[in-house]
Amino acid sequence: MGLVLFGDVVGSRRDSAGSTAWLRDLVAELDTVYGNERLARFGFTQGDELQGLLAPAADPFTAVLHTALGLGGRRMRWVAVRGEADDDPTGGAAPATERTGPAFVVAREAIDEARTGHERLVVITGRAETDALLAELTPALVDLLDSLTERQRLVAGLALIDDLRQSEVAERLHVRRATISVSFSRARVRSLQRLVAGIRRVYASSWGDLRPAIDGPGESGGPGESGGPGHETATA
Repeated sequence: MGLVLFGDVVGSRRDSAGSTAWLRDLVAELDTVYGNERLARFGFTQGDELQGLLAPAADPFTAVLHTALGLGGRRMRWVAVRGEADDDPTGGAAPATERTGPAFVVAREAIDEARTGHERLVVITGRAETDALLAELTPALVDLLDSLTERQRLVAGLALIDDLRQSEVAERLHVRRATISVSFSRARVRSLQRLVAGIRRVYASSWGDLRPAIDGPGESGGPGESGGPGHETATA
């Protein structure tokens, strides 16, 4: 069991070299952020597609936030699928881009469909009720993150990722507390905090049943029972 994470840079063809350089830095950052939760190193392909394989209870929204709130960040399309991954024949040395398994197949289909449908975030946990709830929440998250200016992303990142209070953000940026209060308001930081907390609670509700999002060949349960593509998915 694992959590397969696919992501690609929206509009990367307009600046392929820049997207590749940015992804290289992002891969290194996510390797550090997830640490022992990684089942394989993050990697990316020549098509500017990032791939990761994490422990099944890992939080995919951590990657979404680090990407969206980082300075110089680019808009990404994400797919997260919890399910089965094949064993690593190298004993753990192979990056995610060289791994395979049923969850990778579903992630590939899902991200191809997301590109066609201009969807930005697809989450398949294996529990249809969880995915349906996420579908109601994640569009607002993507919209809020997309609306932030560079300065607002900096402030929101310190609050949501570094978990700093307004006074601590002001100290970190060497500005007055009143200035940060205005920035918090304009970036709708409290709304973002509440929304992210709610999304994470909904996602965490699926941890009680860590069955695959899809079943391997010959096993019981089909896509209609597991929340696979074409059924309940969380999209934004």
